Amino acid sequence: MYASSAARARMATVARRGFSTTRTQFGSPYHYAEGPRTNIPFNPLTKSFFYKYWAFMIAGFGSPFAIAVWQTYKTR
Repeated sequence: MYASSAARARMATVARRGFSTTRTQFGSPYHYAEGPRTNIPFNPLTKSFFYKYWAFMIAGFGSPFAIAVWQTYKTR
């Protein structure tokens, strides 16, 4: 019983992993810009973003309700 707990303790110390970071390589063609709003595929700073956002939200959340109303009132 003691041998298994000693083996487990030895495995825990051996399997410890050191986390470290490396410098970014700016010469790499795969390095992209970092920072806020760089990982999204649209630009939220444009003037039309507000209208496009709300049009998308109304269409996305309103379409199931519009379809349900249409299905309810159509003739069989």
